[in-house]
Amino acid sequence: MKPDEIIKLDAYFKRIFNDKMTVKARPRKDDSAEVYVGDEFLGIVFRDDEDGDLSYNFSMAILDVDLTE
Repeated sequence: MKPDEIIKLDAYFKRIFNDKMTVKARPRKDDSAEVYVGDEFLGIVFRDDEDGDLSYNFSMAILDVDLTE
């Protein structure tokens, strides 16, 4: 992802979800970025520009052990 996209996504996640969320570039990947809350990895946001319609998809796995804490 381009740096300006990451800045916009970072601001969006902070505004909509939590001001402790950050979006960071992924090494060796240019179609996605990593999402964190503080130092904890939360998920991946993917850039989707198929068919000329640009959108972003956020994917987050929730482990069973995380539900019992």
